[in-house]
Amino acid sequence: MHKGRIVFAAALATIGLGLSACGSDKAGSAVPAPASPPPSSTPSSSEPTENTTPAIDDDSGVPVEGDVTAPGTKLKVGDRAVLPFEYTSKKKGTIAVTVTAIEKGTEADMAAFGEKAKGLTPYFIKMKVENVGGTDLSYASLKLGGVLDGGTGTGVVLIGDIPGKCDNESAPTGFTTKGASYETCTLSATKGSPVTAAEFDEGDEYSDGPVVWTN
Repeated sequence: MHKGRIVFAAALATIGLGLSACGSDKAGSAVPAPASPPPSSTPSSSEPTENTTPAIDDDSGVPVEGDVTAPGTKLKVGDRAVLPFEYTSKKKGTIAVTVTAIEKGTEADMAAFGEKAKGLTPYFIKMKVENVGGTDLSYASLKLGGVLDGGTGTGVVLIGDIPGKCDNESAPTGFTTKGASYETCTLSATKGSPVTAAEFDEGDEYSDGPVVWTN
């Protein structure tokens, strides 16, 4: 078993699990009835109504913007999200992520992380990753963030995994074609509230509105 590293974040980051929008109604004034019948040839006009209903991905059944799942989308464990992904400037494309489980471990599982891990309860965020765009993403790795009950991050950054229980695998050599897939796990941990969700927050749009999977 190799020794992992653990870092405590300086502050907890609050995430929003949804987006809301508000519209305004146009106020109208009463118009008195005309003394004589109005011209029969005057057509009525109305402003076109913008369609704000997002498109739905046929595979996952969740809202999408263009070809990807919209920022701020809330999912359940087992749901599939299509996401833009950039590992390096030469390793970028579109992937699909399905969180298959968020499992609670025991404090004893954290022994490889040493003294700093005392009092921490690990959680294993397991997922399936698919290559949707068909670009070369071999050897790329993906980590999802753990989210506490209440919607905040854990404040703990873990570098490593727990062999046999949470193996953080990189994409295999053949992860270069559309439809290629592999399974991996992100390790999260907390000293307080349980980890009840996982989030994808990579890129400017998703850092402001992560895609979140909950149990």
